[in-house]
Amino acid sequence: MDIAGIDLGDRPIFLAPMEDVSDPPFRLMCKRFGADMLYTEFISSGGLMYGADGSHQKLDIYDEERPVAIQIFGGDVDQVREATRIVDAVGPDIIDINFGCPVKKVVCKDGGAGILRNLPKMQEITAAVIEESTRPVTVKTRLGWNDETIQIMDVARMLEETGIKALAVHARTRKQMYKGEARWEWLRRIKEESGISIPLIGNGDATTPEKIEAMFDETGVDAVMVGRGAIGNPWIFRDAKIYRETGEVPPPPTWPERCKVVAEHLALKCEWLGEKKGVLEMRRMYGGYFKGFRGASKLRTLIMVESTMEGVLEVLLNFDEDDANVKVPTAAVRTVAIKASLPVPTRARETVTGD
Repeated sequence: MDIAGIDLGDRPIFLAPMEDVSDPPFRLMCKRFGADMLYTEFISSGGLMYGADGSHQKLDIYDEERPVAIQIFGGDVDQVREATRIVDAVGPDIIDINFGCPVKKVVCKDGGAGILRNLPKMQEITAAVIEESTRPVTVKTRLGWNDETIQIMDVARMLEETGIKALAVHARTRKQMYKGEARWEWLRRIKEESGISIPLIGNGDATTPEKIEAMFDETGVDAVMVGRGAIGNPWIFRDAKIYRETGEVPPPPTWPERCKVVAEHLALKCEWLGEKKGVLEMRRMYGGYFKGFRGASKLRTLIMVESTMEGVLEVLLNFDEDDANVKVPTAAVRTVAIKASLPVPTRARETVTGD
């Protein structure tokens, strides 16, 4: 599979754009374990246009994570157009438009899935991004606003005619939010009945190696996008590829391996955001990292009260082996954390200042 000449191999697996999850440290961890394509968190076009620091920081990308797509959202055509110029200057491999986020604060202004109620405006925004971008443009969307307004066949054809190079579809409506089962049968229908020739990327409930492979087999999609299944579990990309080759899911990472990865992820997070914010934001990842181990709940409780990276590492290093499967050697976690270092990013703020 390729997107506008970007070779992604056979049956590639993508990391989905997830707010407050798909930041540079997490993307680098997923890349290490086999993610073929990475997406940033969605970024507000209004935030970029008006210079919000948080929005501009989300534009940091690293050569080590390529190919990488920067995803933007917004319901104001002029703002999205200006945001595209800013994003394009950073140099991502792809610019992706979010037409799928279901949360109220986004859809109320025609952002995300809100645009599914106004398809002419969806086309106008898409055309504006394509016009301003020197990179391939892709879209991520949903089946429709609700069951009565599923127009994904028409949407897919319209977006291809407008000029996008790939389409990702979360197989739920906006009304479903993240509830119920993703309706994979629609992915098959898009692939077989819409007539589009651009790659189709499937998303929704691909949370295990078995389900990732099943989505490929049952729907015929060109790529699978993994969201929730990767939170605290960057190994899912590696495991899915091993499962494809062998028919068996490898054993879960050992306790020491998990702790080493957590230590590095934490160190990268603190380097990117600063220690105070990095420690706070890392807390949402521990549930996934330690899921299924004896004593995991107690460990998370102990970590949550720590406000420094050193404090978190000390908890990991000294956690009672009676509450976990294996005691982690002190040197292992500390050494990994000390060595963890982010490469130099392409920074939007520096790029824009130089123009």
